[in-house]
This record gives sequence, structure tokens and C-alpha cells, in this order.
Amino acid sequence: MKVIVVTGGVLSGLGKGTAAAALSRLLRDGNRIIPMKCDGYLNYDPGTMNPIEHGEVFVLDDGGEVDMDFGHYERFLNIDCKFDWNLTSGKIFYDVINKERQGDFLGKTIQIFPHISQEIKKRFNKIAKDEKADILMIEIGGTIGDIENSWFVEAVRQLKKDLGYDNVIYIHLTYVPWLESVGEPKTKPAQRDVAQLRSLGISPDILIARSSEPLSKKVKQKLALFCDVDQENVISGHNVETIYELPLVFQKQGMTEIIKNKLKLDHESDLKEWEKLVNNIKNPKSQITIAMCGKYTELRDSYASVIEALIHAGANLGVKVLVEWIETTDIETGKLKIEEAMKDIRGIIVPGGFGDRGIEGKIEMIRYARENKIPFLGLCYGLQLAVVEFARNVCNLKEAHTTEVNSETKHAVIDILPDQKAIMKKGGTMRLGAYEADVKEGTLIHRLYKSTKVSERHRHRYEVNPEYHDSLEKNGLIFSGTSEKGKLVEFIELKDHPCFIATQSHPELKSKLEHPAPMFYGFIQAAMKIK
Repeated sequence: MKVIVVTGGVLSGLGKGTAAAALSRLLRDGNRIIPMKCDGYLNYDPGTMNPIEHGEVFVLDDGGEVDMDFGHYERFLNIDCKFDWNLTSGKIFYDVINKERQGDFLGKTIQIFPHISQEIKKRFNKIAKDEKADILMIEIGGTIGDIENSWFVEAVRQLKKDLGYDNVIYIHLTYVPWLESVGEPKTKPAQRDVAQLRSLGISPDILIARSSEPLSKKVKQKLALFCDVDQENVISGHNVETIYELPLVFQKQGMTEIIKNKLKLDHESDLKEWEKLVNNIKNPKSQITIAMCGKYTELRDSYASVIEALIHAGANLGVKVLVEWIETTDIETGKLKIEEAMKDIRGIIVPGGFGDRGIEGKIEMIRYARENKIPFLGLCYGLQLAVVEFARNVCNLKEAHTTEVNSETKHAVIDILPDQKAIMKKGGTMRLGAYEADVKEGTLIHRLYKSTKVSERHRHRYEVNPEYHDSLEKNGLIFSGTSEKGKLVEFIELKDHPCFIATQSHPELKSKLEHPAPMFYGFIQAAMKIK
């Protein structure tokens, strides 16, 4: 087994996850790479965290709720990750304390070092063995010097001695800011950052320097000298137009050969098709604008996977997809008129969410899309609100609503089903992870997926109420995909509409650059035809 450890310093948000994913793409061909993320927070998982605070919660096939960096891993590696691959301090502490309570430590005093760090290493080894990994790609969350990731740093420090010097490589992501007042980049933050890393017992083999512009030879020489890294191992991680360009940027600087030589790998990368798609992103034949209707528009990371899925669809169709963010509370209050908001818009997305803020504005946007033949894509909450809108304005059930917002509604077209009501524990959502749906032949969903069996990931508790299925279908709403023998509605669509589709699932979570999500592909394809 080979291990690549990715750490980061100076400040958060530099892109360690993206860098780790790009490195994985370079080494993907012919190797089984297992990505792991170590997060210092005490939450067991990010499932109950506010997306404004932590960004999008990424859901896996096995129902695991993990850090959003796993989205990058899956999109670059074309794999389905597992919940066990995300280690949080909460997970590790919880398990160690449980073992202590059970007497597994035979009365010993339990300490952060060595017991927590040993537990972390056991997880590394078990996952590598279970998954038959050729390469374990370990990303340490946070920044070097944070107390809450120190046990993870100590664990990976010990790996080089445990596994051998030719089997472990440390890659550190640091920051080289451009100082406007003097008109040059400054390396001092990176120097101090690496000094702190070395004080913890880790000397980086490769340094990736984040910067606004490509590093000059002079800057690389300075970093190499004061950070004790070979000059050819100082890699420029400058800003790029799209994150999918990073593997190409790294490869041009010799990253693949450096890692191959260090870890003694026999490997060749084939990035020809990847490069074609990147060129489509950078040099599109045309561009369109779609509207994203939500309540977390102040933090785009809340919809990270939706944005990536649009990029994937656009890259494969040769079009640049621009996003117009619409805060639907402004639609509700009359601050923003729909006709004004829809100027130059080719399609409408209502993504996942929860709660009552902005809900009537979302419903109005859905009505506008239905009545004016504007391509519409509803995701999870978007499907539920599309059903509410249809029930109100087509089925004439004026008081139709979801009990999530109005528990006393006369027509609960969206409700928690009886067998779900007993589950009250946060994070214990019944519908979490991949579920299979039966798709009706002849529907748009069937044409997009090219299959009568479709598996997508879910994260919700509310469903289309079976008591209203007949009324909705009789009035023209097509249930194009269902599960549990028709009990649960998975996909809906409308006839005589360019593209009005919605799903109870989150297809954006499985979208990849080389394999775009079918619903996003069909939605963008339809939007391209709208004048």
C-alpha cells in the first residue's frame, strides 16, 4: 500500500480537497485509489450542520452524510465513496470512549496520545485492507496548527515509519499572497507555515503553492530554499478557470513523475478525453442562463453539487451555463417581480432545502415555469413544491401544502408517511442514501436515463401523500418513476412541455464530468432550445 497525505496551512478554504481530487485523477488509471478525509470537528458527521456554516452536506450511496470534499473525490475519481472513509474527531472519540466503557483498555488511562492517534491509524489500515487499496489518499482538514486536527497530524506522521519511507509521501498546500503595495508575491506566510508543519515532525516532499498567478522560477527557488524542498517539487497551484483544469496544470509541472518516482509506481495517465471536456468548459460554443431559486444564495457552497452538475452537463453539450441566483423571499415580498427576474432566463431550478422561508416565492417560480413552458428542474424539495403548485392551481386544491410548513393544512399533498413519523432523532432520516426506482417507459425520464431501473441518492423525510396520487395523475401530473410498488413518488413530469421534470432524489450528487447526471443533461439540452 502507498499513502499520499495532503495537508494545508496559512488559512482555510485554499482547496485541499480539490488538490487531493486532482492528484487522484492523475494517478487514477490502473490504480485503486481510496480517498479519506479527516475532519477535526466533534460532530459525528456533518449531517446536522447548517450549510451556511459548513457548506453542502454530501450524501453517499450507503446513506453516509459526509464532508463536501467527497463530492470532488467522486467527480474526479469516478467512484462511489463510503461513510467510513470520512473520519471526524467525533467518530473517533465516540468509538474510543465506548471501548473504554466496555473495558477494552483493561483499566489503562486513556489519552489523546497515543490512544486516539492509534485508533486513527487502525482505521487507515482497516479501510486500506478492506478496499484492497493501491493508494490511500488522506486529506487532513483544517490548517496546520489547529488543535482539533493535531491527533490526525500525529497519526499520519507515524505512517512513514510504520510503512516505510518509499511508501508515504507528504504534500502540503500553502499560500503565497500577492501584495499589491509592492507588486510582488510574498513567501513569508508559506515559510512560517512549513516551519510549523516541520515542528510537528512532518517535512513535506511536495509543496503546492496557492496563488493568484503562476509562480515564477525565482519564487519557486526561494520557497525551495527556505522550506527545504527540491525546486522541481515546488508546484504552482495558481487560480484556474475551472477546477477540472488542475490535473492538467499539475501534470505539466511534472507532478505525476515526481509521485511515481517517490512511491516507485508503474503508472501512465491518460487525460485526452478529460482535456477535451476541460476545453469545452473554457471555450464553449454558446452560453445560456438559468435561474437558481433558493434561500441560501448568500453562500454558493450550499448548492455546490448542483453547480458542478450544471458544469458537467454544459461541458458535454458544449455550452457555458451561467447561474442567476434568485432569493425567493424577494419574490414573496414583491421586492422582485417574476417577469423582471426571468429576463434572459432559459430555465428554472428549485433545489433541495427545507423550512418555510421563501417557499411561496419558489411555488410562484414553479407556476411561472409550468404556464410559460420554461424548462424546469425540481430537486427533492423542488419536487414537493411542484406537487403543491400543481395541486393548488391545476387540481383546484387551493389550500394544498406540505405539512413541513403547515401541519394543519386541509390538503396535505406532501406529508411524513405513518411509518416515518416514529423517527424523530436528528440525522436519523429514513430516506437517506441510494434508493432504486421503477421508471415508466415512454416518459422523458426513461429517455434520459435509458433504463427502467434508476438508483439515485436521497436525503429527506417528506413524501408525496399516496392519498392524493389519483387526483394528481387524473389532472395530468405524470409519475414517471416510483418505488415500493408505487407507494413513493420518485420522478414527476408534464406532457406538452419542453422539459418539466422533478425528482425526490438528489441526482446532482452522482454527476461527474465524464458522466453528467441525465436529468441535468436533459434540462440543459431543453434550455438551449428556448429562445
